[in-house]
Amino acid sequence: MRKLLFDLFPLILFFLAFRAFDLYVATGVAMAAVVAQILWLKLRARTIETTHWINLGVIVVFGTATLVFQNDSFIKWKPTVLYWLFAGILLFSQLFLGRNLMMSLMGGQLTLPEAAWKKLNYSWSGFFIFSGAANLFVAFSGYFTESQWVNFKVFGSLVLLIVFVIGQSLWLSRYMKDEPPA
Repeated sequence: MRKLLFDLFPLILFFLAFRAFDLYVATGVAMAAVVAQILWLKLRARTIETTHWINLGVIVVFGTATLVFQNDSFIKWKPTVLYWLFAGILLFSQLFLGRNLMMSLMGGQLTLPEAAWKKLNYSWSGFFIFSGAANLFVAFSGYFTESQWVNFKVFGSLVLLIVFVIGQSLWLSRYMKDEPPA
């Protein structure tokens, strides 16, 4: 739970800053929070995950562009780029390198047949592609306000993730063996 809150820290601060100020202040706050996250991990000699580095790079590039050009389109693209980068990495490593990153990440916790690992990898890729497309729709379709986009970015994306993880858990449960009580 502590790790989840730590990972959500920049998003929570982004949301609070948006509510108190505007999207530009919120963007700066999110950028500072991600940099603080990395510094905190470095100072505590903790492992900085690849996802932290990718998030740092994307928020710095898109956040800087948002602030320099005073154009909110850049920060609205940020979640989509991040999601599609994750999808691309999962797909590229599976298709071209023959390496299943989901198995690398979760292989210590789960024992699955290789076909199930492939399906899991592809389903996460699909989820990230869908999430990126959903963000673009909410951000740029004209049907939603900036405030609604921020709510979707913070809460809608989280709900989508929770529903997806529950679905994945139900699907994975058919591969779990019942262990007799100790």
